[in-house]
Amino acid sequence: MPTNSPNKSKEQLAGLAMGAIGVVFGDIGTSPLYALKEIFHEGLMIDKIHVFGVLSLVFWSLALVVAIKYAIFIMRADNNGEGGIMALMALAQTCSKAHPKKVRFIVTVGLLGTVLFYGDSIITPAISVLSAVEGLQIIAPSMVHYVLPVTIAVLGGLFILQEKGTGKVGKLFSPVMCVWFGLLAVLGAINIVDEPDVLLAINPYYAVRLLIELGWHGFLIMGAVVLVITGAEALYADMGHFGLKPIRYAWFSFVFPALLLNYFGQGALLIGHPDAIVNPFYLLAPDWALYPLLILSTLATVIASQAVISGAFSMTRQAIQLGYCPRMNVLHTSGHERGQVYVPAVNWLLMLSVFLLVLSFRSSTALASAYGLAVTGTMMATTLLAFIVIQELWKWNKYTSVTFLSVFLTVDFIFLSSNSLKIPTGGWLPLIVGAVLFLVMTTWIKGRALLLEYLDEKRVLFEDMEEKMIDELARVPGTAIYLTRSLHGVPQVLLHNLEHNHVLHERIIVLTIVTTNEPYVDETRLVKIRAFGKNQDFFRVKLYYGFKQNADVRRALELCVQEGLDFDPKNASFFIGSEQISFRNKSPMPKWRRALFRYLFHNSSSAIEFFKIPVDRVVELGIRIEL
Repeated sequence: MPTNSPNKSKEQLAGLAMGAIGVVFGDIGTSPLYALKEIFHEGLMIDKIHVFGVLSLVFWSLALVVAIKYAIFIMRADNNGEGGIMALMALAQTCSKAHPKKVRFIVTVGLLGTVLFYGDSIITPAISVLSAVEGLQIIAPSMVHYVLPVTIAVLGGLFILQEKGTGKVGKLFSPVMCVWFGLLAVLGAINIVDEPDVLLAINPYYAVRLLIELGWHGFLIMGAVVLVITGAEALYADMGHFGLKPIRYAWFSFVFPALLLNYFGQGALLIGHPDAIVNPFYLLAPDWALYPLLILSTLATVIASQAVISGAFSMTRQAIQLGYCPRMNVLHTSGHERGQVYVPAVNWLLMLSVFLLVLSFRSSTALASAYGLAVTGTMMATTLLAFIVIQELWKWNKYTSVTFLSVFLTVDFIFLSSNSLKIPTGGWLPLIVGAVLFLVMTTWIKGRALLLEYLDEKRVLFEDMEEKMIDELARVPGTAIYLTRSLHGVPQVLLHNLEHNHVLHERIIVLTIVTTNEPYVDETRLVKIRAFGKNQDFFRVKLYYGFKQNADVRRALELCVQEGLDFDPKNASFFIGSEQISFRNKSPMPKWRRALFRYLFHNSSSAIEFFKIPVDRVVELGIRIEL
């Protein structure tokens, strides 16, 4: 048996790496459809020296940002195996919890990166699928009028199928994407054979020479070069599904070489045939292969879009758990994969936004102007948060950590600033989306903080309540469970019940659900119980969940029984406050935010459904709260 373990380990690594190819690299893997074309559409002359310069920029962008920054450095900053901007923000907060100002900075940077990710989630499906379907213009110019309808139909089908889950369809992702990357490599290699000198473009001399020659125009070119690294964040974000080693293995052994071969193949084609700039990707292939290539390209872009949409669902769930946005209906689409979730509200908003985008911009070239700003903004946020983790958790010396920050922040800033010039021609779109979502999230965070302050001010200690009220109240048999946000004192809903009904159950459980900065909390650490009161019949129960877990109160109560809490969960009554929010004239909440917070608060999904509380055992009591 021991002799077989290395082989098993290799098989598992290969299997996970193949799975990662199907999910992680869809976005960056479909960039060859449009990236090189858009770089030369910036007005660059198509000749050998300029092609060499562009290819050198492409190579070093992929090497510095994706290979070195993400695959080697950023992916080491995992939060118990999980990656992504939310996981990194939670990790940085944990490292810096003794410094409130730093925590506020971390939350601000993390939220900015998060809201820009949503902007990217709108643009990626639109530009990816549209660029693939635009192959019709090359194959059959007479079918140019079908490009938009086909794109809308493909995207519409993709969003409609989301509620079915991606488990079954996902099994096809890996084989399709493996074929896709293999084809990228083959098409590129065939064309490199005709112009082998193109491989010399790996030399950074050509990139530097091009930028010096172009001057200010070279700065503009960088705004298009960023298209080759869109999707780099996915390597980090999907680390929890596949692990560090499989993603690195897939990138360095297969995906990276395939992308380079294709980009350099397109460059070789342009050197011999400058007119191929119309669509250098499709013109790499012989005429007989164009229709199969169109079908495969469309499948690959659908897979890339699926990964981004699933990422938006996962990000939304994490934001809800961490308290950065209101509760929404979150559905699990797989009984086996806990990470597969579907958020209906996000799905339909994304679909509407993507449709409007396709119909407004009408071509991948026009959409390229809107692309890049969101991606580079998220990358810069990741760099800043990783720097905090490097300093606080890894304890790198000052020189090494500052070098890391300086190098990668400079690269991020160059890409971000060059893309900022696209704002008038489409870059405004992710900024508006980001600004609206940032306003919503910060309003929600501010309102929740005020609500917790209110509950703390109104707090009554159990000892005080026991002294003043217990002897005057009638006791009734059974167990009452009071759900509350506050970690201390008597819940308002309990006081409200006593005020109106003047009775107290023989066993009182005050239940609070706490989200930690870990992605998952093991069941052995999920429940904490404290008994108090004269007769030890009051219990404070705290349930601890990770930010990637959904709270399940029914299961948690079963664990409480196993921990020695003597009651029957099936016969317990749940008391939940139905809070109505209003604001004082001198409320700390700015007037322009008040209506928004009220709307968000009163339209968030019910705690009964969200926390899986048995609805037939619930009593809701109206409580008025003035902030």
